[in-house]
Amino acid sequence: MAKMRTVDAAIAILEKEGATEAFGLPGAAINPFYSAMRAHGGIRHTLARHVEGASHMADGYSRAADGNIGICIGTSGPAGTDMITGLYASWADSIPMLCITGQAPVSKLHKEDFQAVDIESIAKPVTKFAMTILEPGQVPGAFQKAFQVMRSGRPGPVLLDLPIDVQMAEIEFDIDAYEPLAVEKPKASRKQLEKALDMLTAAKHPLIVAGGGIINAGASAQLVELAELLNVPVIPTLMGWGAIPDDHNLMAGMVGLQTSHRYGNETFLQSDFVIGIGNRWANRHTGGLDTYTAGRKFVHIDIEPTQIGRVFSPDLGIASDAGAALDGLLELARERKAAKTLPDYSAWVAECLERKGSLHRKTHFDNVPIKPQRVYEEMNKAFGQDTTYVSTIGLSQIAGAQMLHVFGARKWINAGQAGPLGWTAPAALGVVRGKPGENVVALSGDYDFQFMIEELAVGAQFNLPYIHVVVNNSYLGLIRQSQRGFNMDYHVSLGFDNINSPETMGYGVDHIKVVEGLGCKAIRVENPEDMPAAFDKAKALRDEFKVPVVVEVILEKVTNISMGLEINAVNEFEELAETAADAPTAILAKA
Repeated sequence: MAKMRTVDAAIAILEKEGATEAFGLPGAAINPFYSAMRAHGGIRHTLARHVEGASHMADGYSRAADGNIGICIGTSGPAGTDMITGLYASWADSIPMLCITGQAPVSKLHKEDFQAVDIESIAKPVTKFAMTILEPGQVPGAFQKAFQVMRSGRPGPVLLDLPIDVQMAEIEFDIDAYEPLAVEKPKASRKQLEKALDMLTAAKHPLIVAGGGIINAGASAQLVELAELLNVPVIPTLMGWGAIPDDHNLMAGMVGLQTSHRYGNETFLQSDFVIGIGNRWANRHTGGLDTYTAGRKFVHIDIEPTQIGRVFSPDLGIASDAGAALDGLLELARERKAAKTLPDYSAWVAECLERKGSLHRKTHFDNVPIKPQRVYEEMNKAFGQDTTYVSTIGLSQIAGAQMLHVFGARKWINAGQAGPLGWTAPAALGVVRGKPGENVVALSGDYDFQFMIEELAVGAQFNLPYIHVVVNNSYLGLIRQSQRGFNMDYHVSLGFDNINSPETMGYGVDHIKVVEGLGCKAIRVENPEDMPAAFDKAKALRDEFKVPVVVEVILEKVTNISMGLEINAVNEFEELAETAADAPTAILAKA
């Protein structure tokens, strides 16, 4: 056995658990941990400009690839409280992330010492496990449990709080004798899955709703294979978008009040059976439950038993990891196909494809200032099927989900349930860390972009290149739209006459100057015809300088994006596509 500081043991554990990508800011109470990282040399650290930004970077890194666990590190007091939004975003979307905070000495915790706060209690509601480690000998076991908890059942974040005297204490520890704890995940039985498949094959118009749990399980290939074996259309949720590529003939569109396709909602309304796998039945997906559930039976498969029945009671609920359930369903489907007992759903698939080819929103507008729909049309043209999109909340995210295209798992990375403004830029930097050399494109409105704009300097300092499309209407557009019923919108206008940048013409913050001042590159576009050249230039600048490149598109100030309160009553504020030229980048061309 070797005697070492607890922090040296912790770093050895991180390496053995496969978590070697950290984001954070040092401070007095966490300096011992940083010294251990430096001595070890195997943990890469990216220095953030704000601890909340570091938490979103770690979150983005975790979302970027199967098995990733990002680490967020900060000192005591406000560093921990700054992490809470990041913990909430990862907890809400079932993302594993390890947050580590420094803390005042154990003997000072009850004395209102400088920057001493009960971060364990603060973090517990938005973590799977939070612990202030009061005894040095508990450090290895606490880290061991943290990794098991993050990976078991429904994934999620944890927080470990390390008093500085605990960090400095020495313990006996042998990394060769350390082993990760077994990960626990429920698995559906054959009998359960037989019942589910019996219900599906008894239906005339069945659908599979594919949730983010499928992506978390790394089971997208199994989903596509099952859908093809059964010849049953798939409706991905916003968190499951990409589990089946948009151009697959069984991808039937997204359903919901906001981030949905017209053809997706119409197809869902024609269904009579739905099997949801790894999804939450989120309210922006379902809308009113009476409308959503009327005339159809439901099977719900989820890794978290208490999630089943939380929103509405299914006809059959099964607690299971999505990957295990899909493997079991595939085995059964293969047996039934060999026995020629599977129904023929080709007519139902043809109906769904007809809707997918005809129910489009118009994107081709030539207006100046630019209409947002045109931006997403040009993004579809400019960025290929290998693109990973990163976004969070706002009209930009909603319209993007309606009009962009995603062609694989983990190619749409989105803070879905929490939706914190400011998440996009730091999360994109984490995604670039997790997908080195790949094509990453972020999408923000002007306010999301301004929330944590300082993190762009991190991309410049550490050469983390990506393209960030900022659609600027000088409004908090989603809030302005929601205020229509209150006869108000002036409270959320972000435009002002910038005396230092009259060229912004009342659009407020000069993003070009700010972005360039942070060490990055930026382009402003005011005419829709200039977007292709701007995107080409952005790619060239990204590749040459290896820094974030911002493309700011000046939009018309007021646009209402399609949304409603029921999936059968979405308000279409703009013109709908009548010809293929109205929506030239639609997956299936309108006849």
